[in-house]
Amino acid sequence: MKQHKKFVSQEEQGLVVQHQAAQNSVQEFATVEELLRHDAAKTSAPANIAERLQKSSAGFPGPARSWWQRLFGE
Repeated sequence: MKQHKKFVSQEEQGLVVQHQAAQNSVQEFATVEELLRHDAAKTSAPANIAERLQKSSAGFPGPARSWWQRLFGE
């Protein structure tokens, strides 16, 4: 009977390892931009660095209007 329990626990460990391997699957990206977007979505910056970045970028002007917005006055 002990052998049966030992076999079941080994089988359960094998299933756990297979499940972890499925979760850690490899993901490929077509472009570097996709990789960076994925990484940015998964990783958050520490609060002090985010605050410093916000302060330093506050003085930058916003994006320029595109040519068609200037042309059509939108």
